[in-house]
Amino acid sequence: MSEQAGMPGELIYEYTVQFTQVTEYGVALDTLLSGAAAPPAEGARFDVAFEGPATGPKLKGAVKGVDYLHVRADGRVQLHIHAEITTEDGKKIALAADGVLILEPGSPVARLRENVTLTTSAAEYSWVNPIQVWAPGTVDFAKGEVRIKAYAV
Repeated sequence: MSEQAGMPGELIYEYTVQFTQVTEYGVALDTLLSGAAAPPAEGARFDVAFEGPATGPKLKGAVKGVDYLHVRADGRVQLHIHAEITTEDGKKIALAADGVLILEPGSPVARLRENVTLTTSAAEYSWVNPIQVWAPGTVDFAKGEVRIKAYAV
């Protein structure tokens, strides 16, 4: 395993994706993230759809999915991501991830920490099935953009 960008492990892919739709369930996401309102006692749920290119030394193609974001009453922002990577040669890899979003007070940019599992039945990509992936990154709410680098650990 190598060291890249301070992360142990091998870089598998990286992506920069754009929000394509945000579904709000009773409270506005920007209101919570700006601190203009506190999360309600039951927390708040948002579905954040995204898509964009995936590049990297091991996987290339496009990623598309939804983060079922949950903002807890204590302010913790939990990620629950379901997505697919469609490789350049048309194969599908399922991506499931959880993690946290760490808000930076006064900034539209937050840090992400994702724990990712990849699965596929495509023989040429079966090497993704046993690995665990750690993916740090950022989300810029002003741009509606997420940047991730994913490492096998």
